[in-house]
Amino acid sequence: MEKVTSFLMFQDDNAEEAMNYYTSLIEDSQITSVVRYGSNESGKEGTVMQATFTLKGQEFMCIDSNVKHQFSFTPSFSIFVTCDTEEELDNLYHKLIEGGQALMPLGDYGFSKKFGWINDRFGVSWQLNLPK
Repeated sequence: MEKVTSFLMFQDDNAEEAMNYYTSLIEDSQITSVVRYGSNESGKEGTVMQATFTLKGQEFMCIDSNVKHQFSFTPSFSIFVTCDTEEELDNLYHKLIEGGQALMPLGDYGFSKKFGWINDRFGVSWQLNLPK
């Protein structure tokens, strides 16, 4: 086995927008490769056939699905971020929740100093944690 990578499938042709957004929010993050659909290929020309990006060194793959499925992202799989400061957590939470939905609003739930769980505007689930 070579490696294991988290994979995100976007269905509204917004994989590139999401990658750009995520890598702008988290330091030491970057888009590492993008392969686009060309003309006469199965996906919409110019959308992401396959891409990779890193968030703080963690690699992710993503695509713009050329098939519309009856499912999307689920909060049962989320990106878990351990923050260093309350300011960092608050800043990330407020940016990611724009156009999204709070699953667990920022608060003290007993297992950390501060915690929040959201679905962002793309439907991807994030858990933001400030450890005790």
